[in-house]
Amino acid sequence: MTVDHAFAQRFAGEWVAAWNARDLEGVLTHYTDDVVFSSPRVVTVLGEPSGEVRGKGALRAYWSKALALLPDLRFTLESVRVSVDTIVIDYRNERGVAVSEALTFRDGLVHRGFGAYGPES
Repeated sequence: MTVDHAFAQRFAGEWVAAWNARDLEGVLTHYTDDVVFSSPRVVTVLGEPSGEVRGKGALRAYWSKALALLPDLRFTLESVRVSVDTIVIDYRNERGVAVSEALTFRDGLVHRGFGAYGPES
């Protein structure tokens, strides 16, 4: 799937809105059943040393636990960039920390994602 800026902007807007509404199932509708997601937060939240979760069920469990730990979660969209089959969403979280999510698509859904964090403020 080749992504364009219109798709990326629409996706990022829906994605941020679902997160800000704490609508986990709404967020997960954008991911394949065999999604692989990597983040240093996987290590801290789940204690998984690989920093990786595999499958939508595992991603649901990770994000559910993370949401319980972050009652004030709020994302502020800063920018969206595109590549061939990937978009990068840059945002700030509720603590003002810069975060980037690189999301690679297959058949219109995210099948690989990476979370990257700036220094804590």
